[in-house]
Amino acid sequence: MQSESNEPLLNTTLKAILVLSIALVIISLVLFKNLFFQSTFLLKKFGESSVEPEIAFKNNKPTFLEFYAEWCEVCKEMAPKISVLKEEYERDINFVFLNVDNQKWDNYIRKFEVNGIPQVNLFDKKGNLMSTFIGKQEEIKIRNSIDQLEREAESEEKILSAEFSVIKENNNNKVNPRTHG
Repeated sequence: MQSESNEPLLNTTLKAILVLSIALVIISLVLFKNLFFQSTFLLKKFGESSVEPEIAFKNNKPTFLEFYAEWCEVCKEMAPKISVLKEEYERDINFVFLNVDNQKWDNYIRKFEVNGIPQVNLFDKKGNLMSTFIGKQEEIKIRNSIDQLEREAESEEKILSAEFSVIKENNNNKVNPRTHG
């Protein structure tokens, strides 16, 4: 008979442990949501704080132009690195971020032949394309190219990484958004 009286106590203890565990997980997600979702947040913030491309190409400053998508894992991975560069150089360089899923930027996507993302194009202050980076890049490589913008190098450089997201048209939709391939 003693074991029968211990069973409700054991069930109550297990339920309490389960409820506390679930509460702890929920509280952790709420408290650390920026840590878990920081890259996606950064990408959205980039898009919102972006200089309009028309302004960037006419204001006599070098321009950093990135094509990205919020679903792109490589874009998310690079977002903290790009954020560091943006904070350091944003007084001297235009930072333009164009989401490939936004049809508004389709003419720029075609003009700069965006086939994979992230794609970063660096322009001198006259609007001449100086460097193109496609895919995952080291921060130092992009930083060195940004530093060269001030020296206005003469040749265009194209650097392609093996890690990038392919863009292909979605034929299921007439509006033709970009999708992950």
